[in-house]
Amino acid sequence: MPNYRPTTPLIAADIIIELTNKPGSPIVLIERKNPPYGWAIPGGFVDVGERLEVAAIREAKEEVCLDVSLKALLGMYSDPERDDRGHTVTAVYVAEASGEPKAADDAKNLAIFEIDNLPDELAFDHRQVLEDYRKFRETGLVTALRVGN
Repeated sequence: MPNYRPTTPLIAADIIIELTNKPGSPIVLIERKNPPYGWAIPGGFVDVGERLEVAAIREAKEEVCLDVSLKALLGMYSDPERDDRGHTVTAVYVAEASGEPKAADDAKNLAIFEIDNLPDELAFDHRQVLEDYRKFRETGLVTALRVGN
Protein backbone atom coordinates (compact mmCIF):
# COMPACT_ATOMS: atom_id res chain seq x y z
CA MET A 1 0.00 0.00 0.00
CA PRO A 2 1.52 3.39 -0.99
CA ASN A 3 2.39 5.90 1.72
CA TYR A 4 -0.14 8.73 1.19
CA ARG A 5 0.94 12.23 2.20
CA PRO A 6 -1.50 15.07 1.62
CA THR A 7 -0.43 18.31 -0.02
CA THR A 8 -0.75 20.96 2.68
CA PRO A 9 0.14 24.64 3.21
CA LEU A 10 3.51 25.68 4.57
CA ILE A 11 3.58 26.60 8.27
CA ALA A 12 5.16 29.78 9.63
CA ALA A 13 5.49 31.53 12.97
CA ASP A 14 5.47 35.32 13.24
CA ILE A 15 6.17 37.39 16.33
CA ILE A 16 5.05 40.87 17.32
CA ILE A 17 7.80 42.07 19.66
CA GLU A 18 6.95 44.75 22.21
CA LEU A 19 10.06 46.60 23.42
CA THR A 20 9.37 46.96 27.13
CA ASN A 21 12.48 49.10 27.72
CA LYS A 22 11.01 51.91 25.58
CA PRO A 23 8.08 54.20 26.50
CA GLY A 24 4.76 52.88 25.20
CA SER A 25 6.26 49.44 24.34
CA PRO A 26 6.64 50.07 20.60
CA ILE A 27 7.04 47.11 18.22
CA VAL A 28 9.81 45.97 15.89
CA LEU A 29 9.18 45.55 12.16
CA ILE A 30 11.67 44.40 9.56
CA GLU A 31 12.10 45.58 6.00
CA ARG A 32 12.27 42.39 3.94
CA LYS A 33 15.44 41.63 1.98
CA ASN A 34 13.64 39.09 -0.25
CA PRO A 35 10.28 39.15 -2.07
CA PRO A 36 7.63 39.92 -1.16
CA TYR A 37 9.16 43.27 -0.22
CA GLY A 38 7.84 45.70 2.34
CA TRP A 39 7.74 45.98 6.11
CA ALA A 40 6.80 42.86 8.03
CA ILE A 41 6.46 41.31 11.44
CA PRO A 42 9.57 39.19 12.12
CA GLY A 43 8.97 35.52 11.45
CA GLY A 44 9.57 32.60 9.17
CA PHE A 45 8.97 28.99 8.38
CA VAL A 46 8.75 26.30 11.05
CA ASP A 47 11.40 23.59 10.78
CA VAL A 48 10.33 19.94 10.68
CA GLY A 49 10.23 18.66 14.27
CA GLU A 50 10.01 22.17 15.74
CA ARG A 51 7.18 23.56 17.89
CA LEU A 52 5.50 26.75 16.68
CA GLU A 53 6.47 28.60 19.86
CA VAL A 54 10.11 27.58 19.52
CA ALA A 55 10.11 28.69 15.88
CA ALA A 56 8.77 32.13 16.87
CA ILE A 57 11.48 32.55 19.52
CA ARG A 58 14.16 31.36 17.06
CA GLU A 59 12.97 33.72 14.32
CA ALA A 60 13.08 36.70 16.72
CA LYS A 61 16.70 35.86 17.54
CA GLU A 62 17.68 35.25 13.89
CA GLU A 63 15.98 38.30 12.36
CA VAL A 64 16.28 41.01 15.04
CA CYS A 65 18.82 39.58 17.53
CA LEU A 66 16.46 39.70 20.52
CA ASP A 67 15.68 37.15 23.21
CA VAL A 68 11.91 37.27 23.70
CA SER A 69 9.35 36.09 26.21
CA LEU A 70 6.07 34.94 24.65
CA LYS A 71 2.91 36.55 26.09
CA ALA A 72 0.07 35.26 23.91
CA LEU A 73 -0.97 33.60 20.69
CA LEU A 74 -2.66 36.48 18.85
CA GLY A 75 -4.16 34.20 16.21
CA MET A 76 -3.77 31.89 13.26
CA TYR A 77 -3.83 33.38 9.77
CA SER A 78 -4.64 31.00 6.94
CA ASP A 79 -6.10 32.92 3.98
CA PRO A 80 -4.72 31.08 0.92
CA GLU A 81 -4.03 34.49 -0.68
CA ARG A 82 -2.02 35.95 2.24
CA ASP A 83 1.36 35.08 0.67
CA ASP A 84 2.08 35.49 -3.05
CA ARG A 85 4.63 32.66 -2.88
CA GLY A 86 1.94 30.09 -2.06
CA HIS A 87 -0.50 29.00 0.64
CA THR A 88 1.13 29.63 4.01
CA VAL A 89 -0.50 29.39 7.43
CA THR A 90 1.06 31.39 10.25
CA ALA A 91 0.72 31.47 14.00
CA VAL A 92 1.24 35.03 15.24
CA TYR A 93 2.57 35.47 18.77
CA VAL A 94 2.89 38.56 20.93
CA ALA A 95 6.13 38.76 22.91
CA GLU A 96 8.14 41.09 25.08
CA ALA A 97 11.83 41.93 24.87
CA SER A 98 14.22 44.59 26.02
CA GLY A 99 17.40 45.74 24.38
CA GLU A 100 18.34 47.12 20.99
CA PRO A 101 17.23 45.06 17.98
CA LYS A 102 19.61 44.60 15.04
CA ALA A 103 18.64 43.59 11.50
CA ALA A 104 19.98 40.15 10.55
CA ASP A 105 19.11 37.09 8.41
CA ASP A 106 16.19 38.00 6.06
CA ALA A 107 15.91 41.56 7.41
CA LYS A 108 17.37 44.25 5.13
CA ASN A 109 16.56 46.85 7.75
CA LEU A 110 14.46 47.26 10.87
CA ALA A 111 12.66 50.05 12.63
CA ILE A 112 10.71 50.57 15.82
CA PHE A 113 7.09 51.70 15.42
CA GLU A 114 4.29 52.90 17.62
CA ILE A 115 1.13 50.91 16.83
CA ASP A 116 -0.59 54.14 15.71
CA ASN A 117 2.23 55.09 13.33
CA LEU A 118 2.89 52.10 11.06
CA PRO A 119 4.53 52.22 7.61
CA ASP A 120 2.31 52.26 4.53
CA GLU A 121 3.91 49.33 2.72
CA LEU A 122 3.31 46.20 4.78
CA ALA A 123 4.00 42.73 3.37
CA PHE A 124 1.62 39.77 3.35
CA ASP A 125 -1.56 40.33 5.41
CA HIS A 126 0.35 42.14 8.13
CA ARG A 127 -1.90 45.24 8.04
CA GLN A 128 -4.78 42.98 9.18
CA VAL A 129 -2.57 41.22 11.72
CA LEU A 130 -1.43 44.54 13.19
CA GLU A 131 -5.02 45.80 13.34
CA ASP A 132 -5.87 42.65 15.31
CA TYR A 133 -2.87 43.36 17.53
CA ARG A 134 -4.09 46.94 18.13
CA LYS A 135 -7.40 45.46 19.37
CA PHE A 136 -5.47 43.01 21.56
CA ARG A 137 -3.56 45.88 23.17
CA GLU A 138 -6.78 47.78 23.81
CA THR A 139 -8.91 44.87 25.09
CA GLY A 140 -6.64 41.93 25.93
CA LEU A 141 -8.73 39.78 23.57
CA VAL A 142 -7.06 37.60 20.95
CA THR A 143 -8.21 37.57 17.34
CA ALA A 144 -11.76 36.46 16.62
CA LEU A 145 -12.15 33.42 14.41
CA ARG A 146 -12.57 34.12 10.72
CA VAL A 147 -14.56 31.70 8.61
CA GLY A 148 -14.96 32.45 4.92
CA ASN A 149 -14.20 35.78 3.37
